[in-house]
Amino acid sequence: MIIIKKPAQLEAMRTSAKKTATILHRVAAKVAPSVTTGELDDYAAELARKEDGICAFYGYHGFPGHICCSINEEVVHGIPGKRTIRDGDIVSIDFGLDFGGYVGDTATTVVAGTIDPEWQRLLDVTQECLAAGIAKAVEGNRLSDISNAVQILAETAGFSVVRDFVGHGIGRDLHEDPQIPNYGPPGRGPVLKAGMTLAIEPMINLGTHKTKTLKDGWTVIAQDRQPSAHFEHTVAVGKTKAEILTLPDLG
Repeated sequence: MIIIKKPAQLEAMRTSAKKTATILHRVAAKVAPSVTTGELDDYAAELARKEDGICAFYGYHGFPGHICCSINEEVVHGIPGKRTIRDGDIVSIDFGLDFGGYVGDTATTVVAGTIDPEWQRLLDVTQECLAAGIAKAVEGNRLSDISNAVQILAETAGFSVVRDFVGHGIGRDLHEDPQIPNYGPPGRGPVLKAGMTLAIEPMINLGTHKTKTLKDGWTVIAQDRQPSAHFEHTVAVGKTKAEILTLPDLG
């Protein structure tokens, strides 16, 4: 069942999502060669404590990190730890925060040092895919209009869309209905209504769309070990325009 949020619930989500985005922004700013993924994880946990929030991923189905930190060919769910970020890496950070009983979820992919121009194009296109999907999160459209917008843009650019992992509804729970694939024909699925809250998150690969999960049971990589990019926003479906809830407070 897709939950339509009432005005007070949406306001609570705005607060939680802004805090989520602000923490992610600050953690992402720490990405640099010689920094470990564990250091980023510790920093996210510290910031969450200062906000009196709960890291939504920590302990979720046994996940051991406060953030997901995925590097280069790692698509999603990378476990933070002792790995040192190197010059030329791209680092995807996914973060969720439960504040006041509502969850924000957002992700970004950032560059450490200097990267190959084609890798940069992958990041740019993935951000454009996110924007294209968000633009379809409007009352009267169907759910798969979001999916199709992402796929068309990514594949036109020569990249592939991860099919094994999807976006999702969000609210009191990290994962609510509906699931939101990043591919598929338009005009399918539920009709979108104002007050729905969605986590839209394109995962786009330079090479094949096929993935596999490593022996740690969490880290997902591209099968051909080509790089992957991941961007995500929590949004509220609007009557004429989606509202991006996970925008950081830069003041």
